[in-house]
Amino acid sequence: MMMPAGAGQVELPLFEVRIGAPDISPWLAGNTGIPGYHSFAGDAAGPHVAIVALTHGNELAGAIVLDRMLRAGIRPRRGRLTLGFNNLAAFARFDPAQPTASRFLDEDFNRLWDLTVLEGARQSSELDRARQIRPLIDSVDVLLDLHSMLWPSEPLMLSGITGKGRDLARAIGTPAMAIADRGHVSGRRLIDYGRFAIENAAPVANLVEAGQHWEPATVAQVEATIAALLRHAGMAVAASATPNPLSARRCAEVTMVVTAATAGFSFVRHFEGGEIVRERNTLIAMDGATEIRTPHDDCLMVMPSLRPSRGHTAVRLARFVG
Repeated sequence: MMMPAGAGQVELPLFEVRIGAPDISPWLAGNTGIPGYHSFAGDAAGPHVAIVALTHGNELAGAIVLDRMLRAGIRPRRGRLTLGFNNLAAFARFDPAQPTASRFLDEDFNRLWDLTVLEGARQSSELDRARQIRPLIDSVDVLLDLHSMLWPSEPLMLSGITGKGRDLARAIGTPAMAIADRGHVSGRRLIDYGRFAIENAAPVANLVEAGQHWEPATVAQVEATIAALLRHAGMAVAASATPNPLSARRCAEVTMVVTAATAGFSFVRHFEGGEIVRERNTLIAMDGATEIRTPHDDCLMVMPSLRPSRGHTAVRLARFVG
C-alpha cells in the first residue's frame, strides 16, 4: 500500500508503527515559562545540558524516553538538566494510520536556525515555536537533539563540522558511528545554531539519529545515548564516578551532499544507511538525466532517502577519518 502524497511530495510506503505515542499532557505546561520545557538544578555546579525531542512531530522515540525520565523524577547530580518537547503542535496531530503526515505543520522546524530567519518577518507555526524556545537554547552549554529515521539505517550521531562537536560525539560513544557534516542546503538545524557552530565558543550540540521511526530498538538506543551523555556530563546519580566506557568506534566526514534537483530522482538499487560502496565512481542514482556517482573509494552512505522530494537531501556521502 502507498500513502497519498501531498502537494510537492512523493508517495511513501505505508509504514508500520510498532511503538505508541506517549501521553505528554502532564508536561505541556513546563516549569520554565516555555510550554513543554522542564528544567532541574543539581546540588553542585555544572553545565546546563538540554535534551530535546519532537523536533519533528512524528519522531516518537525521544518523546517516549523524556516522558519516562519526567515520570521517574530524574534529577541531575550537578548543573542544570533541561528536558524539552519541541514541535508540540505537530505532535498533537500524530496519527499512526498516517505516521509521516505530522513531521511538521507549516515548515521543517529543523531548518530554521539561522539568525536571518529567526529575526526575519516570515511567520509560521514552527517559526513561532523556535522563537519561543530560543532564549532558553541561548543558555545551554550542551545540547542533544533526539531524532529517528524514516528509511532503514544504522544509528548514528551527527556532530556538525566543529572539532568540539566531534569530541562530544566520541565522548558520548553511542551510537558507535559519528558523522561530521554541514547539514542541509534548505536551512540550518538546531545543532548548527549560534554558538553551537562556532569552533572557539564552548557550547556544543549533537543530533542523534537513533534508528528507524516507530521501532522499539530506536527507543532503546535513545535511552543508551542519554545515559552516556549524563555520565559524560557528570550528572548521573548512579555510578556518577564511573567514566563512560564507550567511545565512538568509527568517525566519518561528509564529502558530498546530494540534493534532489528533479522529481525523478531515483537510486539504482535499494541502499541502507551505513552501507559502504567500495569503489570510486560507482553509479548510485539518477537525478533525471544526471548520474550520481561516488566521489571516492569506501564511500559511506549516510541516511539515504529512498524517495526524496525535489530540493531535499537524497543522501550524504562520507569518508572515514581518524
